Amino acid sequence: MQQAEAMTAFLHPHQRPIRSRLRQWQQVRTWARLIREAEALWHVDVRALRRMGAYELSQLIEEVPAPHRKRVNRWLRCYAVATRLTVASTVVPTV
Repeated sequence: MQQAEAMTAFLHPHQRPIRSRLRQWQQVRTWARLIREAEALWHVDVRALRRMGAYELSQLIEEVPAPHRKRVNRWLRCYAVATRLTVASTVVPTV
């Protein structure tokens, strides 16, 4: 059973089971919401809250899994926040 679940990661996104796609969608949206909330703390006038917001934001940015970053960025655009995650580009070596 575990091997079958592991193999679904290699399927085209539309061929994966709906529960797997839903779970990934929820995870991606949650990351974006957490970043939006941390960024919102920057607009509060209290220094301690701003400092806490900056710390939370830096931690969240480091913790977002690389495979989710592109999709998290889409949600961040929808939420109209300034934060964007860097997406590692894959370089294909030429032979």
